[in-house]
Amino acid sequence: MANKNEFSKSVLQRIKNLISKQKSDIKPNIAKEFTKNIKIIECPRDAMQGLKVFLPTIKKANYINSLLKVGFDTIDFGSFVSPKAIPQLKDTAEVVKKLDMSQTTSKLLAIVANERGANDAASFDEITYLGYPFSISNTFLKRNLNSSIKKSQKIVDELLNICTKNKKELIIYISMAFGNPYGDKWNVDIVAKWVEELHKMGVRIIPLADTIGSSNMKSISALFSVLVPAFSDIEFGFHLHTSVRHWYRKVNAAYQNGCRRFDTAVNGLGGCPMAEEGQLVGNLRTSNLLEYLDTIGVSTNIDEEAFLKAYMKALKTFPLASFAK
Repeated sequence: MANKNEFSKSVLQRIKNLISKQKSDIKPNIAKEFTKNIKIIECPRDAMQGLKVFLPTIKKANYINSLLKVGFDTIDFGSFVSPKAIPQLKDTAEVVKKLDMSQTTSKLLAIVANERGANDAASFDEITYLGYPFSISNTFLKRNLNSSIKKSQKIVDELLNICTKNKKELIIYISMAFGNPYGDKWNVDIVAKWVEELHKMGVRIIPLADTIGSSNMKSISALFSVLVPAFSDIEFGFHLHTSVRHWYRKVNAAYQNGCRRFDTAVNGLGGCPMAEEGQLVGNLRTSNLLEYLDTIGVSTNIDEEAFLKAYMKALKTFPLASFAK
């Protein structure tokens, strides 16, 4: 069997080959604007949360510390939720204490599910953002948070108050933004309606989450092309769960229609553990997004040497099987 160094080289080569084959899809001048507005949100939290074997706190902290040196806008590093729901992240408070924020430009984001978790997260000066997984699917909210759309609206209002009091900023993810397998009604107008409601409440950062990898170029283009110009003061993002095969066209569709905030994971590991069995799809790989941006001429703040070190640490931190999807 190839060693880890050889394996990482093969992964990077496959990425380059895929980009090379699909260059013809890119509009050459699309990246001349907004080049300074690209935000990459690295998501070790999403990468870790579904792992069955518990990663030691120090191992988590060491890995996140390597990410803090890369130049990502934000690190989605942990969550303050019930240990019964996400046992892998029960040590998030201890992880924060072991992070070195002294020489990083990256900000920390923690996911919360209720008022108690938000207060816990807000008590840390190191954390800038609190994230809440809202959804337009009542079925998914029941599965994910034992909640409903109506109840979630009340929680969002509570979280906004907590953020204001503690000088934090709230990020609202719209889960199942591109459709769902439960039969709940979905269309662009429904998503736009809830964006409008959240906007009225005061939310200004809204990533659209493809929770089970159900998006396609049509739905991605339809949503971003409508929402970005309609709500110019909202920062829309794309939290994409995708296979290696389909990521490129989806990222391209989002970028061409105005999305400038992308969530990624170094190794592509992750996905929502509350999704149905068989629907756990990995995250957009960070290296894939960086290759895409480089190909269309968009510069980033990423330190390539630091990224390579973080990539190699990911190989040591996570199970090797997670890279083989």
